[in-house]
Amino acid sequence: MPSLDHIVQQIPQQLVIGLTQGAIYALIALGYTMVYGVLRLINFAHGDIYMLGAYAGFYAAIKLGVTETLKHKQHPAFLMIAIVFIIAMLVCAAVGVLTERLAYRPLRNSPRLAILITAIGVSMLLEYGGQAVFSPDPQTFPNLIANRELIDRPNFTLSLVQPVIIAVALSLMCALSFIVMKTRIGRAMRAVSLDRNAAALMGINTDVIIAFTFALGSSLAAAGGVLNAVYQGSINPLMGLMVGLKAFVAAVLGGIGSIPGAALGGFLMGLAETGVVVIGKSQYQDAIAFAVLILVLLLRPSGLLGRTTAEKV
Repeated sequence: MPSLDHIVQQIPQQLVIGLTQGAIYALIALGYTMVYGVLRLINFAHGDIYMLGAYAGFYAAIKLGVTETLKHKQHPAFLMIAIVFIIAMLVCAAVGVLTERLAYRPLRNSPRLAILITAIGVSMLLEYGGQAVFSPDPQTFPNLIANRELIDRPNFTLSLVQPVIIAVALSLMCALSFIVMKTRIGRAMRAVSLDRNAAALMGINTDVIIAFTFALGSSLAAAGGVLNAVYQGSINPLMGLMVGLKAFVAAVLGGIGSIPGAALGGFLMGLAETGVVVIGKSQYQDAIAFAVLILVLLLRPSGLLGRTTAEKV
C-alpha cells in the first residue's frame, strides 16, 4: 500500500488521465444510451463500431498523408485532421445504419432475447471479420496531434493530446445535446423514446428516426475510436471489446437512456480506473468496471440520473 504522501502526489496526474479516458468512455456510452432510449436494445456491437472508427481514421490519415503534412508543418494540417475525423464518423454512421437495417429491424417485433443474441453475433462478426480484413496484429496509429508537453514536472505531466481529447469530446457532447434538445429531428427522437407507437400515429417516420439514432451514436463511437487511437498510439481489431464493456457500464452507471447520465458515467468510470491506480492496485483497473456494475445493479438499478419506470405486462 503506497504512503499517504505518494497518494497525494499522484492525484493530479491520475485525475488528468482519468478525465481523458473518461471523455472517450462518455462518447461511446452515449451511443449505448441513445439506442436503448429508442429501441430498448443493448447494442453490444457498439464497441466494435468504435474499433471500425479507429481503423477508418487510420486509413484516412494514411491516404491523406496527414503525418507528412505535420512533419513539414504545412498550413492545412488542422483541416486534414478534421477531415480524418469526419471520414471516420461518416463511415461508422453508415455501418450503424446498415447494421440496424439488416440485423435489428427485421427482429424489431421479436422477443428481446432474440435481438440480444443478434447483437452479440454482430459484435463477433465485426471483431473476427476485422481480424481477417485488417490483420490481427496491432498497428501504429499516425501521430495526428503533436506530442508536446504543456507541463512537465516530476510528479505531474500534461501533454497537448490530453486537453485536446477532453475539449473535442465535450464539444461533441454539446453538439449532441443541441441536436436532441433544439432541433426538429431531436424532438422526434425524444417522442420515439417516450412512445414509439404514439409517435408513429402523430406522423413521425420511426424507421428514419431509429436509423438516424444509430448513425448519430455510431459517429460518436468513431470519434472516440480516433481519439483513443491518438492517445494510446496503436489499434487492433479487438480494441473495442473491453472498452465497449466499460462504456456500457458507464451508461448503466449514469442511467441508461439518459444522455447526461451517459456522459457523467463515462467520466466517473475513467476516474474510478485511475483511483484504483492511485491506491496501488493497478492490477484491478479492468475489474473495477464490473465491480461498479454489480454495485449499481444492487443499489440503484436505474443509475445516477436514470428514472425508474414501470413495465407494462
